[in-house]
Amino acid sequence: MKDTIRIGTLVNRGMGSPAYIREILPHGFESFQLSFWKTVNGIDFPKLADETLIALEGSDAIVSSLAVFGNPLETNEDDVESLRAWERAIDAASLFGCAMVTGFTGRVRGAAIHDSIPRFKEIWMPLVERAAKNGVKIAFENCDMGGTWADGDWNIAHNPTAWQLMFDAIPADNFGLEWEPCHQMVSLIDPMPQIEEWSEKIFHVHGKDATIRWDRVRKFGVHTSMHADIALPQAVQPVPPFVYHRTPGFGDSDWVAIISELRKNGYAGSIDIEGWHDPVYRGELEMTGQVHALNYLKRCRGGSFVPNPV
Repeated sequence: MKDTIRIGTLVNRGMGSPAYIREILPHGFESFQLSFWKTVNGIDFPKLADETLIALEGSDAIVSSLAVFGNPLETNEDDVESLRAWERAIDAASLFGCAMVTGFTGRVRGAAIHDSIPRFKEIWMPLVERAAKNGVKIAFENCDMGGTWADGDWNIAHNPTAWQLMFDAIPADNFGLEWEPCHQMVSLIDPMPQIEEWSEKIFHVHGKDATIRWDRVRKFGVHTSMHADIALPQAVQPVPPFVYHRTPGFGDSDWVAIISELRKNGYAGSIDIEGWHDPVYRGELEMTGQVHALNYLKRCRGGSFVPNPV
């Protein structure tokens, strides 16, 4: 593996991750992000690292990162466990041969993004310093998790204005973004200009896309109810969603342009496919969609690496 950009996938199987990796590795995945929901309770990191590296033996594939998705800014039991999970993941990353831990920032529930910044700095400054001592980078996914600027639960790192507040609050070199086009497109933001503007802060990339139904945007806008389970007057029909999360290769993004722009701006890392969101390629078609995305992104990358003649 000589290319500076790897194409991989997310694995969220806990202690069962090595067995899952062993099963899907022959498809040609080049990297794996091991992800955890809210806590890492029950995770024996030394054992998991040993078994994961054994599963990767004989291949050039790597563990690109560990990921924790919770709200470490709040004080409920799960939130406190999420903070502890970040600490443990930062300390354990080197066991996997990786130097990246990613996830959500958290936010003060019910507060505006700018009102969450003092708590954000209070929690994350020590974690960023802890990571730096371990040679680890921290990268935040740009998913809004249903939140807005004014209100939300999980994450504040979902638009450029918030990013600027975050990086002003903690101006550290090992602190950046886990970027993907999908979450910007959901907010009707053009993701392409962000690559150049924020290139120094893009540490990891999720392979996830979106399809925007512009016909529905033009007819209904973006604030009409889109959920069939909401009680509406009998004469009013629920509005279908105007945007869908997609597996790369099935959405609107030009991944040739994305990867080219990443290369132009010096990105060297993984694009790990975030599956389990596509409304069509799911269930029995999940791995069909992911392997299609894997091969599609490799083609967009330029195919397999070919060394120049001596």
